[in-house]
Amino acid sequence: MNESDMFNGDIKINYYGALCTMMYEELHRDTPQDELEFYLSYAKKEVNILEALCWSGRFFIPFLKRGLNIKGIDNSHEMLEKLKLKSPNADTFEVDIEQYQSSEKFDYIFISSGSVSLFTDIRQCKKILKKINLLLKTNGKFVFAVDTVASRCKNDNDYNIKVSLKLKHDYILILKSKNWYDEKTHTQFSPSIYELYDGKKLLQSEFMNFQIHLYELGEMDNLLQETGFTKFCVYSSLNI
Repeated sequence: MNESDMFNGDIKINYYGALCTMMYEELHRDTPQDELEFYLSYAKKEVNILEALCWSGRFFIPFLKRGLNIKGIDNSHEMLEKLKLKSPNADTFEVDIEQYQSSEKFDYIFISSGSVSLFTDIRQCKKILKKINLLLKTNGKFVFAVDTVASRCKNDNDYNIKVSLKLKHDYILILKSKNWYDEKTHTQFSPSIYELYDGKKLLQSEFMNFQIHLYELGEMDNLLQETGFTKFCVYSSLNI
């Protein structure tokens, strides 16, 4: 696959495929406790909770284990398959947030790990924020994090190996990526190639069109106001 093929429009932006999910599972076996406690601090057993990008369950499953009433949505079939292996009865839906339909309103919705920054098209981001606002009960809470311009990567025009993992049966999983930043749109582009090897034999490769929006101070405040949110607090860390 050459780079022109990679950007032919057929590959979804930020879709977590099979190899990407495999690496995610290897690198994120443990839930970061500080972030988990932050999201749990807004949860109560008597409320309805939605994780609106539940991935393979890194936060979702700890919520379940605490007896919390939580549902999850994600558009990655591969990620949800991993979640279902861990918790077969988990109440999850494979769908993009914009297309998610529910007659149920939620007391608490959260998106973990800066994943709101995955919505790089600001028009799409506004639609998602409006959708989340509609899914909330009166006085419901939406809690999330974003990546900021402080986390901008250095431009790198060549694909380099960023991660190499030894798996079972001597398989090796490699991530190659490069980075560039668009000043006008505040978008960090990091096209990535995942490769699975058996020794030196390439078994499978997968391209990921990965990009994130890096926020300036106050930028998200304006988006929240435009999409119907009336009260919000901003934290610079997970300490509340």
